Amino acid sequence: MKIKFPNGKVVEGEIGKKIIDYVGKDRRYLVARIGDKLVDLTSTITDEADIEILDFSSSEGKQVYWHTSSHILAQAVKELFPEAKLAIGPAIAEGFYYDFDLGGKTFTPEDLDAIEKKAREIIKRDLSIRREVLKKEDAIELFKARGETYKLELISEIEDETVSVYWQGDFVDLCRGPHLPSTGYVKQFKVLHSSSAYWRGDEHGPVLQRIYGISFPKKSMLDEYLKRIEEAKKRDHRKLGKELELFSINNDIGPGLILWHPNGAMVRHLIERFWVDEHLKRGYQLVYTPHIGRSHLWKTSGHLDFYRENMYAPMKIDEEEYFIKPMNCPFHIYIYKSKLRSYRDLPVRMAELGTVYRYERSGVLHGLMRVRGFTQDDAHIFATPEQVEDEILGVLDLAFYMLRRFGFEEFNIYVSTRPEKYVGDNDMWDLATNSLIKAVEHLNLSYDVDEGGGAFYGPKIDIKIKDAIGREWQCSTIQFDFNLPERFDVTYRDKDGKDKRPYMIHRALLGSIERFFGVLVEHYAGNFPMWLAPVQAVVMPITDEQADYAVNVSERLKAAGFRVEADLRNEKIGYKIAEAERRKVPYMLIIGRREKESGTVSLRKHGEGDLGAYSLDEIINRFQKEVSFN
Repeated sequence: MKIKFPNGKVVEGEIGKKIIDYVGKDRRYLVARIGDKLVDLTSTITDEADIEILDFSSSEGKQVYWHTSSHILAQAVKELFPEAKLAIGPAIAEGFYYDFDLGGKTFTPEDLDAIEKKAREIIKRDLSIRREVLKKEDAIELFKARGETYKLELISEIEDETVSVYWQGDFVDLCRGPHLPSTGYVKQFKVLHSSSAYWRGDEHGPVLQRIYGISFPKKSMLDEYLKRIEEAKKRDHRKLGKELELFSINNDIGPGLILWHPNGAMVRHLIERFWVDEHLKRGYQLVYTPHIGRSHLWKTSGHLDFYRENMYAPMKIDEEEYFIKPMNCPFHIYIYKSKLRSYRDLPVRMAELGTVYRYERSGVLHGLMRVRGFTQDDAHIFATPEQVEDEILGVLDLAFYMLRRFGFEEFNIYVSTRPEKYVGDNDMWDLATNSLIKAVEHLNLSYDVDEGGGAFYGPKIDIKIKDAIGREWQCSTIQFDFNLPERFDVTYRDKDGKDKRPYMIHRALLGSIERFFGVLVEHYAGNFPMWLAPVQAVVMPITDEQADYAVNVSERLKAAGFRVEADLRNEKIGYKIAEAERRKVPYMLIIGRREKESGTVSLRKHGEGDLGAYSLDEIINRFQKEVSFN
């Protein structure tokens, strides 16, 4: 078999040897992939399959690097706090965390410093990391002797006869792996912060202490990351949401429920107006649906069987149970089914900014990013097999047009294919999956395939966007559904006179208005482009003598379609400018005696300063060009 390295080098492997025999002492190489399975570099080669060596530049390499780092963190905590019980410690999108039960105690900043120092000691020890497969009963005895009650709970839920554990020195953890060959592979290690967390996210369960960390092979990578984290703190949408009076969350109303203030409501309105206009241009029909539905609707859709824990309790109306909706799909299906559809009627494209409600545990709520009530930019397309490929192409084209208009230029695309358990026949799956791939390739876009990663009811495309500081956000999803058309008996009359199932495509381009708004705030650090700014300009007279002229200027700008305020307060001009800068208003129009006499204004731009004197016609022309979509 061939062993392939990231630099393109290929060597011949031999059964019975360990993979690391071919890697040697080069610690850039972290883990191996055989087919779709990741294995330790210390694994023995057992069959004639090609092997790919991965480094930190791969997403899998990063995850293994960070997973091993979480074990190093856990070992450091156990050496300093032997009474601590281990919960779980996964790698996450960036870095890792580990949860500990300290018996009600919390970690102090001094504790975190000591833990980081101890972790670096463990790295210097360069402890070999060894995988061991145990019978389930032997694993129970091992962790029972160590008092690790959370590990025992996890083992009890494993159906296999055996489990795997990883040793590094005297430390052992329940884990399926893979891991790095030794602790010394980790170079730069940093403890970030700690917080409380519920065991398994259940607010009725034990309260644990979670420590977050990050690690890298190079100091320059760590420095860059820490710099980005500091920038992210400045951009935090919760902080800016309060400072810019965009939104708030009030516990008297309920956690995870958003109050949109006038500034935020204006930005939201602009997002939604743009969304509606673009959908109407592309042949979508707008619909509105109720917030509640009878229980049999959710029984038919399958939500009561498979999604009940994320739905709110039912309400009794006329002795019947009703549920507040977690999704819009069944309502759109009933609009489709309200009359007989012919193949000539298809495709049918229905779009709705539909507000839904889902129960999220309090521990995972996070500003606008994770809420309990949110508005999906939802649409459903019903199409014939012949139309599917063009429809997917149209959805992708609209998605990228909209995302670029909001200022995003970097995308990662993932195509998820048929899992082991699925509904629908293979021909439907193949046509749908090929349509997704062809559409992406038609647009000359690079993509990754997540083999077997589709939902049981259909394949999908996920589009993740990168923001101004390089963070990745899940945004657009295009999802086929072979399940609901079957459950609700959705049909169309084909040209042969027979009733057939249409292909049903779910798609959300922004994801949810709330989350997308939060991403926008952080992407722009609150400095919205002029077309999205809640207030686009403030007119400021220097003294009361210019107040009448300032009002006239603001009224003329409003008549031209701009969102303008006149600041007529008896305050010094420097104070007015500083406040407009703090509010991140794109433009300030300063009017003094000279400007009034000449019929001009002095223009300032947020973050740039004075731009000089302009006539009002020149300013209107400038503003129109800046907000233009062309």
